[in-house]
Amino acid sequence: MSGHDTHHMDASARTGAEPTAGTGTPPPFTPFSVRMPVPPVLRPVSTKGDADVYVLPMRPSTAEIFPGHPAPVMTFGGTFIGPTIRARAGRTVRIHYANKLDRGATVHLHGGHVPPDSDGYPMDLIEPGRSRVFEYPNRQEGATLWYHDHTCRKEAEHVYRGLAGFYLVEGEDERDLRLPAGRYDVPIMIRDGRFDEKGHMIFEPSPMPTTLHTNGQLQPYFPVDARRYRFRVLNATLHRIVELDLGGLEMVQIASDGGLLPEPLPRTRVMLVPGERVELVVDFSQQAIGSKLVLTDVYGGAKEPVMRFDVKRRVPDPSRVPARLRPLPPLPAATTVRDIKLSMTASGEEFAINDKTFDHNRVDARIEEGTTEIWSITNTDPADTPFGPVDHTFHMHLVPFRVLDRDGKPPLPGENGLKDTVLVRPGETVRVQATFTGYKGRYLYHCHLQEHSDIGMMAQMEIV
Repeated sequence: MSGHDTHHMDASARTGAEPTAGTGTPPPFTPFSVRMPVPPVLRPVSTKGDADVYVLPMRPSTAEIFPGHPAPVMTFGGTFIGPTIRARAGRTVRIHYANKLDRGATVHLHGGHVPPDSDGYPMDLIEPGRSRVFEYPNRQEGATLWYHDHTCRKEAEHVYRGLAGFYLVEGEDERDLRLPAGRYDVPIMIRDGRFDEKGHMIFEPSPMPTTLHTNGQLQPYFPVDARRYRFRVLNATLHRIVELDLGGLEMVQIASDGGLLPEPLPRTRVMLVPGERVELVVDFSQQAIGSKLVLTDVYGGAKEPVMRFDVKRRVPDPSRVPARLRPLPPLPAATTVRDIKLSMTASGEEFAINDKTFDHNRVDARIEEGTTEIWSITNTDPADTPFGPVDHTFHMHLVPFRVLDRDGKPPLPGENGLKDTVLVRPGETVRVQATFTGYKGRYLYHCHLQEHSDIGMMAQMEIV
């Protein structure tokens, strides 16, 4: 199927979902009139022995992204967005995923160091009416991960319609750091969409513009105490880069995709690409009670409100941001250097890695377990298309990597920690280094602009 077919085929035919009424003007809404929900924390059905066990169905539901306008969505556990799973580093989690949808689906733990049969291989679907147990050993440092659908050629649509949620690995070392915790540790998922006059989502990933929504609400407000908060921010849009600005207020970055940075990084603007996570500590203690601070996407000159923080009351604050967070593991000597090319195909209808579109029967890289490699990733697509530059974001399964440089220059701010998703702009070469330990088997690497991977920009490595 060509990329154009994928993007523009009638949505109801593609999904089996309720047909949209049209593509008219979305319903009116009042900004900052709805409180931002915090996703519920899923409770295990068992904590006996060496594992926490969960049951999590995938099922259809409705959500009011536009207040008063229920819209059909696909969910984990019936909520849009899915419930948060809080795991402990070193303790196994087993999840019984039950498929109550009308089509096959699978689940990938993005950023998870997991065995191959629990990685959510895109061809290995849980069919309707069936269930499967995925095991996550959590033999990794604390980090903000997320779980989402990874169905071959349907990932973009399934995630867009709601199949995503947070998975937070809590590291043993974090307890002594006294970072904001409990109700002051808040996950924020930024998504985007296009909507018809009924407030239903229109799945046409390529056309712009789209409207941002936050934890499933359009421009919500969130009441905060005048103290520090830890915000775990995920860009779960299909293809939008966002740059967050809190009216110039300092946001201290403490973590990236793979967990805590070596030391905190004060910032006033934070850029996030699809699939990328960042943890920010924001101190509201110097704000007057009654203050209202708008978090805005200013990427490319845009000024789209994401949400608003309303400062309500003063409370004691025992939290802190220590000067040292988590040392990075050493970089072993690399034994192999691989060149990875991200580009459109000659037809312009698909995307490819090293000029090949995804074939699940083909192994693109064989890697010896325990070795360290440098991957030199180049985006050869143009910067001057009618739709603007063709950006790509590179995501690797199984292991995190370190960003070494961008065109020979230092990484971007906040990229000095462990990463699993990285922006590669047109004409740019980004070098990353990873050590492939823990499991043998087949894993994916791909662009995390999900419609790009859906139409070919995905490859697989085999750890041997």
